[in-house]
Amino acid sequence: METVERALSLYGPPVYVRKQIVHNAHVVRELESRGAVFVEDERDAPRGATLVLSAHGVAPSVYEHAAERGLQTIDATCPLVTKVHVQARRYAADGHLVVLIGHAGHEEVVGTMGEAPEATVLVQSVEEAEALELPAGAPVAYITQTTLSVDETTEIIDALKRRFPHIRAPQREDICYATSNRQWAVKELLGEVQLLLVIGSRNSSNSNRLVEVARAAGVASHLVDDETEIDERWLDGVDTVGVTSGASAPERLVDRVCDWFRARGVSEISPFSSVYEDVVFRLPVELRRAETSAA
Repeated sequence: METVERALSLYGPPVYVRKQIVHNAHVVRELESRGAVFVEDERDAPRGATLVLSAHGVAPSVYEHAAERGLQTIDATCPLVTKVHVQARRYAADGHLVVLIGHAGHEEVVGTMGEAPEATVLVQSVEEAEALELPAGAPVAYITQTTLSVDETTEIIDALKRRFPHIRAPQREDICYATSNRQWAVKELLGEVQLLLVIGSRNSSNSNRLVEVARAAGVASHLVDDETEIDERWLDGVDTVGVTSGASAPERLVDRVCDWFRARGVSEISPFSSVYEDVVFRLPVELRRAETSAA
């Protein structure tokens, strides 16, 4: 969201945004009111327009289409996703078959598979890992979508390692630190709450994983875009509620949910923190250059 906001302030509206970059409906409406135009495909943007690309990463074909239309692109791809793309290219260039652990149709998976489509096979579950057939003796490596369940991914990786003992692994795990930290924090929080509300959109992979973690532990959990989607019936018989959010949900949406509870007489709201995050990513290089020029 910050990338789109900065682009609007530097270039002025309209700024075109590939729709996958923002999931939350409230955020989409807010950005649209400020002049952002969301498009399904980069070819839907007018020639010469400013286009912000998804944090989930895009396939090489997207850059080609943007160049053909003379679009001024702002590449908001998360550095952790870029790392996975680089791994895919390197493994494929070294002659490896690349097993991508992820969910079919997710924009990050689409972008990663686009890096080496002939050499990449998608595995979504332990069952698919067990059934995977690869040419005998072929070198194999695996990479993962960054927004998966830590537990589920571990099970799939264990199955792959058992079936293909020489499979190459990333030097560092691919799952986003913000995703894994939230999952661990939710696990620690579940012993203290009877209901968990997750602020995030329906098509946010890491937000859905948080709901799954809670439900797997027997704690009721619901995914909401914002406070307007909270159903007061969920609170019947509930004394303590936990609130968390997907990795890309703005902090102000958490504040609004807390205010929703305050408006209903809840006076005790306290933060729960189990991990300190000090990672800060820089703005896309295109925006840094524009800000330098403007200064």
